[in-house]
Amino acid sequence: MLRLLIWMLLIYIGYRIVKAMIGGKENRPEAAHTRDEAEVTHRDPVCGVYVSERDAVVGRLEGQRHYFCSMTCLEKFREQLDHTPS
Repeated sequence: MLRLLIWMLLIYIGYRIVKAMIGGKENRPEAAHTRDEAEVTHRDPVCGVYVSERDAVVGRLEGQRHYFCSMTCLEKFREQLDHTPS
């Protein structure tokens, strides 16, 4: 009787492993994202960090949008513009 329970447990564990290897990714919600849903990222011109459009602080210069990781980087960018000779 004990041998039967052990064999049943081993078969169940084997079944779960095979199922996870074959079809485990299909049921994950994060695997359902397509390439179209990928977030667009931009490089911060001050510190070089890549930031998504959703999380970025946006500044404008001559009609162009610039994306920053924080207000501190935006202020540094503005200070650099003030100190550059025209």
